[in-house]
Amino acid sequence: MGDDSEWIKLSIDQKCEHKLWKARVNGYEEALKLFQKIEDEKSPEWSKYLGLIKKFVTDSNAVAQLKGLEAALAYVENAHVAGKTTGEVISGVVNKVFNQPKARAKELGIDICLMYIEIEKGEPVQEELLKGLDNKNPKIIVACIETLRKALSEFGSKIISLKPIIKVLPKLFESREKAVRDEAKLLAVEIYRWIRDALRPPLQNINSVQLKELEEEWVNLPPAAPKQTRFLRSQQELKAKFEQQQAAGGDADGGGDDGDEVVPQVDAYELLEAVEILSKLPKDFYDKIEAKKWQERKEALEAVEMLVKNPRLEAGDYADLVKVLKKVVGKDTNVMLVALAAKCLAGLATGLRKKFGQYAGQVVPTILEKFKEKKPQVVQALQEAIDAIFLTTTLQNISEDILAVMDNKNPTIKQQTSLFIARSFRHCTPSTLPRSLLKPFCAALLKHINDSAPEVRDAAFEALGTALKVAGEKAVNPFLADVDKLKLDRIKECAEKVELAYGKNTGGAADKKECRPAAGKTPVLSGAAGDKDTKDTSAKSGPLKKAPAAKSGGPPKKSKPAAAAGAGGAGTKGKKGSETKEILEPELSIEVCEERASAVLPASCIQQLDSGNWKERLACMEEFQKAVELMERSEMPCQALVRMLAKKPGWKETNFQVMQMKLHIVALIAQKGNFSKTSAQVVLDGLVDKIGDVKCGSNAKEAMTAIAEACLLPWTAEQVMSMAFSQKNPKNQSETLNWLSNAIKEFGFSGLNVKAFISNVKTALAATNPAVRTAAITLLGVMYLYVGPPLRMFFEDEKPALLSQIDVEFEKMQGQTAPAPTRGTSRHSGGSGDDGEERDEQEDIGNDVVDLLPRTDISDKITAELVSKIGDKNWKIRKEGLDEVTSIINDAKFIQPNIGELPAALKCRLNDSNKILVQQTLSILQQLAMAMGPNIRQHVKNLGIPIITVLGDSKNNVRAAALATVNAWTEQTGMKEWLEGEDLSEELKKENPFLRQELLGWLADKLPTLRSVPSDLLLCVPHLYSCLEDRNGDVRKKAQDALPFFMMHLGFEKMAKATGKLKPTSKDQVLAMLEKAKAIMPAKPAVPAKASSKVVGGAAPAKFQSASAPAEDSGSSTMEPKPDPKKAKAGGAASKAKGAQGKKIPSKPNLKEDDDKSGPIFIIVPNGKEQRMKDEKGLKVLKWNFTTPRDEYIEQLKTQMSSCVARWVQDEMFHTDFQHHNKALAVMVEHLESEKDGVISCLDLILKWLTLRFFDTNTSVLMKALEYLKLLFTLLSQEEYHLTENEASSFIPYLILKVGESKDVIRKDVRAILNRMCLIYPASKMFTFIMEGTKSKNSKQRAECLEELGCLVESYGMNVCQPTPGKALKEMAIHIGDRDNTVRNAALNTIVTVYNVHGDQVFKLIGNLSEKDMSMLEERIKRAAKRPAAAPARQAEEKPQRAQSTNANASMLRKGPAEDMSSKLNQARNMSGHSETTHTVPREFQLDLDEIENDNGTVRCEMPALVQHKLDDIFEPVLIPEPKIRAVSPHFDDMHSNTASTINFVISQVASGDINTSIQALAQIDEVLRQEDKAEAMSGHIDQFLIATFMQLRLIYNTHMADEKLDKDEIVKLYSCIIGNMISLFQMESLAREASTGVLKDLMHGLITLMLDSRVEDLEEGQQVIRSVNLLVVKVLEKSDQTNILSALLVLLQDSLLATASSPKFSELVMKCLWRMVRLLPETINSINLDRILLDIHIFMKVFPKEKLKQCKSEFPIRTLKTLLHTLCKLKGPKILDHLTMIENKNESELEAHLCRVMKHSMDQTGSKTDKETEKGASRIDEKSSKAKVNDFLAEIFKKIGSKENTKEGLAELYEYKKKYSDADIEPFLKNSSQFFQSYVERGLRLIEMEREGKGRIPSSTGISPQTEVTCLPTSTNTVSSSIGNTNGEEVGPSVYLERLKILRQRCGLDNAKQEDRPPLTSLLSKPATPTVASSTDMLHSKLSQLRESREHYQHLDLDSNQTHSSGIGTTTSSSSSTAANIDDLKKRLERIKSSRK
Repeated sequence: MGDDSEWIKLSIDQKCEHKLWKARVNGYEEALKLFQKIEDEKSPEWSKYLGLIKKFVTDSNAVAQLKGLEAALAYVENAHVAGKTTGEVISGVVNKVFNQPKARAKELGIDICLMYIEIEKGEPVQEELLKGLDNKNPKIIVACIETLRKALSEFGSKIISLKPIIKVLPKLFESREKAVRDEAKLLAVEIYRWIRDALRPPLQNINSVQLKELEEEWVNLPPAAPKQTRFLRSQQELKAKFEQQQAAGGDADGGGDDGDEVVPQVDAYELLEAVEILSKLPKDFYDKIEAKKWQERKEALEAVEMLVKNPRLEAGDYADLVKVLKKVVGKDTNVMLVALAAKCLAGLATGLRKKFGQYAGQVVPTILEKFKEKKPQVVQALQEAIDAIFLTTTLQNISEDILAVMDNKNPTIKQQTSLFIARSFRHCTPSTLPRSLLKPFCAALLKHINDSAPEVRDAAFEALGTALKVAGEKAVNPFLADVDKLKLDRIKECAEKVELAYGKNTGGAADKKECRPAAGKTPVLSGAAGDKDTKDTSAKSGPLKKAPAAKSGGPPKKSKPAAAAGAGGAGTKGKKGSETKEILEPELSIEVCEERASAVLPASCIQQLDSGNWKERLACMEEFQKAVELMERSEMPCQALVRMLAKKPGWKETNFQVMQMKLHIVALIAQKGNFSKTSAQVVLDGLVDKIGDVKCGSNAKEAMTAIAEACLLPWTAEQVMSMAFSQKNPKNQSETLNWLSNAIKEFGFSGLNVKAFISNVKTALAATNPAVRTAAITLLGVMYLYVGPPLRMFFEDEKPALLSQIDVEFEKMQGQTAPAPTRGTSRHSGGSGDDGEERDEQEDIGNDVVDLLPRTDISDKITAELVSKIGDKNWKIRKEGLDEVTSIINDAKFIQPNIGELPAALKCRLNDSNKILVQQTLSILQQLAMAMGPNIRQHVKNLGIPIITVLGDSKNNVRAAALATVNAWTEQTGMKEWLEGEDLSEELKKENPFLRQELLGWLADKLPTLRSVPSDLLLCVPHLYSCLEDRNGDVRKKAQDALPFFMMHLGFEKMAKATGKLKPTSKDQVLAMLEKAKAIMPAKPAVPAKASSKVVGGAAPAKFQSASAPAEDSGSSTMEPKPDPKKAKAGGAASKAKGAQGKKIPSKPNLKEDDDKSGPIFIIVPNGKEQRMKDEKGLKVLKWNFTTPRDEYIEQLKTQMSSCVARWVQDEMFHTDFQHHNKALAVMVEHLESEKDGVISCLDLILKWLTLRFFDTNTSVLMKALEYLKLLFTLLSQEEYHLTENEASSFIPYLILKVGESKDVIRKDVRAILNRMCLIYPASKMFTFIMEGTKSKNSKQRAECLEELGCLVESYGMNVCQPTPGKALKEMAIHIGDRDNTVRNAALNTIVTVYNVHGDQVFKLIGNLSEKDMSMLEERIKRAAKRPAAAPARQAEEKPQRAQSTNANASMLRKGPAEDMSSKLNQARNMSGHSETTHTVPREFQLDLDEIENDNGTVRCEMPALVQHKLDDIFEPVLIPEPKIRAVSPHFDDMHSNTASTINFVISQVASGDINTSIQALAQIDEVLRQEDKAEAMSGHIDQFLIATFMQLRLIYNTHMADEKLDKDEIVKLYSCIIGNMISLFQMESLAREASTGVLKDLMHGLITLMLDSRVEDLEEGQQVIRSVNLLVVKVLEKSDQTNILSALLVLLQDSLLATASSPKFSELVMKCLWRMVRLLPETINSINLDRILLDIHIFMKVFPKEKLKQCKSEFPIRTLKTLLHTLCKLKGPKILDHLTMIENKNESELEAHLCRVMKHSMDQTGSKTDKETEKGASRIDEKSSKAKVNDFLAEIFKKIGSKENTKEGLAELYEYKKKYSDADIEPFLKNSSQFFQSYVERGLRLIEMEREGKGRIPSSTGISPQTEVTCLPTSTNTVSSSIGNTNGEEVGPSVYLERLKILRQRCGLDNAKQEDRPPLTSLLSKPATPTVASSTDMLHSKLSQLRESREHYQHLDLDSNQTHSSGIGTTTSSSSSTAANIDDLKKRLERIKSSRK
């Protein structure tokens, strides 16, 4: 058993690899238990077994293998990382498990495979199983087939891809092994369940017996669609749904949907292999097909027929083949061959599907023409061919060809075309059959229903019936308005019978609801048309449900039976039935009219109508009017009334008063009654006759307008125009035109018959009367608003003089937008449920205008000769051919889409070897697009895609031309045609870097503007991914740019899924990029809101704007930020430049952009800024650093902005014209206040953009930019925002360039901005940037920078100088010798300023100067001194602002509140620029105010009173001077007059190399430290002092101890001084806690080194020294900030273990310290920032993983670590896991796993707590057990407050809690957080209190923005806010304290001298206070903070019973340089504060 016991001790993973099988069995069993036990799927434990799982399944021992399989199954099921093992494990299962004799092994193997599929690894599993089918062992094959069958049965055909399986099925049926064949049969049956008959074609060639057996099996299958029963991890919602259905008894109603989803998944076509046939054509095919003998031609065709029988054909260039087949169909005399060729075409179309689409346009006209053949077999072959071809294209594409044939004289052609139309319609849906298509088809078919031939009529009825069935009555009825009832019924009857391709066979539009399921099924269609617009279908079907309302809508009326059918003569829709019913009102006889009129009018009125006396007639009219006014709408017989009015004298009335009344009554009747067109025709003639009348004209116009509103403008306008131009009176003509101009503006343009208008306008333009011509031109101007530039094309043949007048009118309209229609909408739009249709309607107007253009047919000019010229070998002849084409197109201007053989000829020229010809061809294609308009879309596939290929050309200019051409085409066609099919993805597949980058750039440009894209876009994704890893950097960049736009349409999930096929390394990279893209993915352009679609009811020409219109458009509308729906189309005119005539899609984004001006201009992208910084750090993007901005910088900024700046603003910002930049700045200023968060989130980009403006030459932009910056920085300082390094470095250097501007006003502004910047960016860092500026070549800039440096030193003292005062001064002094006088002066003044602050020491710092310079300087200093001496200068030499500069361990100092403080410091800066004088400040209370305000912000409970110390000792020198004169440049020699500088000076001497100096300095400090009241002066200098101390310790250790000459007593004396000082220091907790981590680490290092120094032991008093050190160490451990010291010890331990030189004893002592800390933990746990400690432990564990620690000689380190963690777990419980926030990727951290284990272990043993706890700990825990819950609860709350998202919620909970338990102590939770956090919490609670108690709301602007919180809350990663309040080396400046003192003085009723030139309070109160215990001082605090938040609000709150309120708040918000009021006053005041505190 010896060897047995060996392996029992091993760990599980080692057992699993053991050579003994028993050991492995045991290992597997334990592993199984372990795997079932680990709860966290991401636990690091899993990773250990990654490499072993394959061995589990391939174990050579059968017993062990079974156990291994069980364990492996558990692993796959539970481990997050299991997916990585898929390939190797499955191949192991296939090869080593499936061949095992034991059934259990096979079962487990299959389970493992299925489990991998469940964890989303279906593809690799299937791959391995299919490989297994090639194995020689039949057992393996059978098992693989069985696995595949089970997988399919459980997961369904969506997850298991069937194509590869079906491909191998026939081979399996041929196997010699019966078992394989049987299993294959079962698999075939299972597949059949899922895809039904799609399986038949692939299996048609198997053995007939087997096929028969299969057929029998298939018949027995249940007809219900199968369902997925097992679900992937990502399909949990589906799973839940499925389980609910099961529970509810199987197939609940949801079941059907799933079925629908699954069944259409598989199309037999997709399962087939494509066959390549072009190469298999007989060699002599093309000769034979042209042969004279028909038999030879037949042979050739038969060969083709055999080849095209293949059900799926490989894509290729079939152009030649199609050409010859087409020729046979069209020209061959032998009808048998025609039929054969038609069959071949049908076969090609069926086999190629969509890929045949590009040839459809060539073949369709030929086939339709050929229908003249009568022979049934020919007709049938042609029908089959054209039907197959239809499925490869869209109706839209071939509509032109079909409509052209409809006018043919031959009745069979007409009949067959109509039948073809009917069959085509059946394959359409309402969305693929829009109004624009229905209109021309219905018009053509309506002609046919009146044809003389009955078969033509029948066919037309069938087609119309089908249209009615597909599109619904609502869509079709308007076109059937004039059809009589019999024919209409016949059409409806046909509609009933129609069977649609989608199985909808109920009639009538009422059943439109079925549209939805229909849409779902589209793809079943064997091909094309169906799967195009499924999305649109379902989208549209919603509104269509409202269709039935058209019949019954509106109030009841005299409805005529046929009324519902007619809907508006001019084809307007979107109207209620109510408006359309009376259109067909019959004409009434005069008798009937009289009868009806007499029923409603007084008898006298009717009699007097034709009286001879005008007064009677007038009286009669008045009565008539009254009667009309009182009548109800339903009772008013309109026609009768107007006929009465028209009765003699009717419209020939001579008295103008009567006439005016008469016209007014007509208007009333039209407004109030149901006014029909019949009634209108009675009056219109008279109205037109009177419109030119001076007196009655306006009434006539009013009446016409009313009629237009009742009968719709299009109809009314047509009548009025024809009447006006049929009479001679020019006045009437001009007035009619004027009325029409106005009416169009009021009613909008929709439905107007442009053609009729244009002919009338042409007549008017030719009139002799100038008034008529002018009116016509005005009308044209109005039309231009709606129609856009294409309008001009109709008038190009007018005389030049007239044309120039028209152009002038058009110019006026340029940039204006069409007004929103104000009339005619309300009444009609009520019933328009379908705004989609309205939109169609507008598009139609655009199309109509373009369609009306007379288009020339140039097909006869494209002769065979011309085509051969273009293809000639000689390039000159080719060029001639192209020139001819150019001139043909130029002459024709507008052409029809039929251009014969031209496309093929031009296509060949696109790859001409002569690049000049390629370019010429491209320009022809551009011309072609303009000339053909939207019809060019049918050439996209055969000509458009080849243009894209040219984008791969190596020549830049050729590529540019190709891109311009593609854009010209897409402008006409929209993008859909381009994205459909595989063409684009095929282009992207080509590995041509030019092609790829151009194409991706183009897509990135176009995709964002689209609302939806065809699903084929997904085909491009794999190639997009390969572009992301292309060798060419540009391709990679373009691919990255395009990524978000692909994602915007396809969604993240689809894109992520598509990465499945990539290699693992690529996959990770691509996924990372996808994540990044997801963050910046823009939203899809919204569908314009209904409101705007109505607005545009008339605004058709939104269509004519080119996509880039907004950029070119200098017009007003793009920029106005007002959200104005009337601006619905930005500068329709802009496109004049483009000359675009018909463009659908890009108009929509334009509408959207303008509508969206109301939205925010800065979009907040979560983590956007952080990501950009990361990218810049990681050099993924260019660093913002240049001398002049290059294009790539601008482009980069543009792309970065695209996701977070509103598109329209961005267009302005990057416009080439400076005026647009001004507009952008105006908008930014306007949105500054309202979008603070947005501005802050995009701040880096805004600043970068502004730096670009600094390089503009235009002054107005520069001024505006500086204005904006001033406002921006003011806002940022109010928000307490701090610039990041990245923002600063990419902005400040460029701002400093502008300091050197020649214009004074600009320099002044820049200086003011630099000033303000100090409030949001540390002055010391600004100093460095400005110092760089002094090196400029521009002397103005040098001078200004030097002055600015002087101001900085003056305001902030010497600490602002970087890197050290000495270096900085030397740099400045260099400029004293500058050639330029202003620079010299500036340098001298600056140094004088420094001298004033720093005294004679300046000379020491400057070092050697040339004699000349030195004398100039001394002279200047003397001069300055002669000025009247001022009160002591304000010395801003506050506590060292940045300890880093003096600190060797800068890296250790975590930047926390320090950052925060230093920037607050800067708030003392003067806002408006530096005042010339320095402010003189009395220094008495500099250190004291903090204590007053932040009473209990620090940890101590008792605070030493500091007052006497300050007054008696330190400030004596201050009392002497008291003059109140202000000096311009005062100076102050006595450097030690202020505490801070004194202490700084003494501390600097501690580190002196001279022992005596050091001892003296230590003695001085000791004296301060021993007196409690004075010790506080050291606050803020602790780190500095400790650094000096350990530097001295190092000096002793390295130098003094080694120095033989030195008296060792001296050293002992120095040691005892140091240790004594330290002990004093560390006895005062408040000071001890200020020591930061880095400093503590170095200190401990020094002390431990000292304890281990053997040389010390040898000294006489050595032992005593070491004992003292021991004592000191204990003090340090106990009194320091617990987080800092713990952190320091961990880092120290790590360093000591890493350092090879370090003695083991050293590490041991560090560990002993740690143990001591662990013992203290139960008391200190609540004050520790656990997140930071755990981060340190995590880093430690990363540097020393378990294995590495185990290798240490001593076991102490690992035990120490475990003990520490164990204790933390014990004290915090499971909450400990919430403190891992600072660890970046937790799942990689050993720490988390370890904590989980400890937690689990302690959970298991909770029953018996056997851990020995130290007595202290035990007693603490007993005390705490009752409070445990409370503490947990509070901890939760504080966690919430600390998190960015839930901070408000947390504060609310804390408020509630405090209210409930008023005695609750939240102090422990606050005291280890930063000062800022405490005040934040306090203020938050107060805000809530005020809200709850209704004391009025605090203005939101004062709340701290979330951005700022992040920088200072303890939870955020970058700030480890361990130390209290203002430590960490950075300090708050005196000005701030002074300011606080001011307020306190005021509050206490003390006098303040008049003060000016100071920033407002808000910016000066740098730190809010945090009282928690009520006392009068706290009242003072809270009032102060309130004051800080809202001065205005709380101006009159009383303070305390004994405190009076000074009224001077307004006046005292600024401080001055006058001396303080007398000291006694202040003493009193302090006494008062002290007493109130007691």
